[in-house]
Amino acid sequence: MSHSSSTTLPSVDTRAIWAIAIPAMLTNVATALIGIGDMWIVGRLEDAATQGAVDVGARLFAVLFTVMSFLKTGTTGLVAQAGTRDGTTEQVRLLARGLVIGTMIAALLVLLKPLLMPLFLSALGAQGDVLEAASIYAGIRYWTAPGVMLNLALIGFLVGRRQMTAVLIIEVIYNALNVALGLFLALELEWGIAGIGWSSFIAEYAKLAILIALVLYPSSGRRVIGILFEKATISWSRLRPFLSTNRDLFLRTLVLTVALAAITRLSAERGPEVLAANGVIYQLFVFTALLLDGFENAAQVLNGERKGDRDRAGFSAYTKAILWRGVAAAALLSFAFILFANPIVTSFAATPEVARIAQDQAMWLIVIPFAGVASFVFDGVFVGASWTRAMLLSMVGASMLFALSLWLTWPLGLWASFVLFLAVRAGLQAAMMPSLIRRSFSN
Repeated sequence: MSHSSSTTLPSVDTRAIWAIAIPAMLTNVATALIGIGDMWIVGRLEDAATQGAVDVGARLFAVLFTVMSFLKTGTTGLVAQAGTRDGTTEQVRLLARGLVIGTMIAALLVLLKPLLMPLFLSALGAQGDVLEAASIYAGIRYWTAPGVMLNLALIGFLVGRRQMTAVLIIEVIYNALNVALGLFLALELEWGIAGIGWSSFIAEYAKLAILIALVLYPSSGRRVIGILFEKATISWSRLRPFLSTNRDLFLRTLVLTVALAAITRLSAERGPEVLAANGVIYQLFVFTALLLDGFENAAQVLNGERKGDRDRAGFSAYTKAILWRGVAAAALLSFAFILFANPIVTSFAATPEVARIAQDQAMWLIVIPFAGVASFVFDGVFVGASWTRAMLLSMVGASMLFALSLWLTWPLGLWASFVLFLAVRAGLQAAMMPSLIRRSFSN
């Protein structure tokens, strides 16, 4: 690949943007089916406490698992950079480091289970019937930790290599299996909330088996295994820079997860109906975010490749092109919520009172896509360029303002504060970007 100069008009491969973004959108929609599907299935049980318990359990695993998503995002950015700079061998070495770190994290989570699970359930405000049901669900799903950690690294590797179609197929199979098992175990066999937990457990390890087969299946599978177990690949001296690169991503995700967990904690303080209603709104926000994150994935890969090739003009051009396409997609989502927000939230509510409360908050679903799309795209740009410290600082700044806004406006301003949080984060990232580009491409 040739390097851009100041006199050359940078070209943007629009097909490449959509070739990554569209499969990523569909993949993320499939991923959202876990939370949305679980909420819908438990809604058929017609019990607000049980529906609130699923929401609490989902947030618990947002704390335990989503905070570890740096294994995916960090691996994606580094693999994309290595693709234009070093080639396939280094990409496989990065995967090996991700798998080693994922195994270490999973072992730690399993060892700390007796301490962490009751601690997080208490921190999320679960009480009474909600606590009892959430403990059943979380107690089963917790054992997916090893599978989740390894899957994050494997998915990050495939995304960084632009194997989005394969990722999409795997996620569709995984989520279809999860929903089908949930319906069968929870409703047909009448296992209730335990059936939802077991469906997640089985689907997660089925996904791991498929991913391992996909990585090893090509004719180069033996070579891949050899690289994975080279002493130089997984030595501490090689793992330490990988950990350092991803440390800020871990802390950034932790701050974000705590901010999101505050929504559950504050909702739980107002009773199971409010908890369940805000859980419905939150799951629809997750659906929106995961859809728009298709553009984040495009930025991770394409901006990562431009960073690896030291193509400053191309880096800036892709940032603008991906951002504008994200804004257009956000407009379509907002328009869809204008038309269908009320019937959608009603269909997920376990009781009429939950439906009424959720409808009162549904207007925020129209605003959230516009507030969040820029920060999602910038997240991809920052990950692709390995600007992880700046990404952390922007998250901390926005979270501090979010906490202040919640303190000043609760209980009326929960979702208004969240919209402010998304918008401020994007503003801070935009303000940082010019100096980061100058520093990264100064040579």
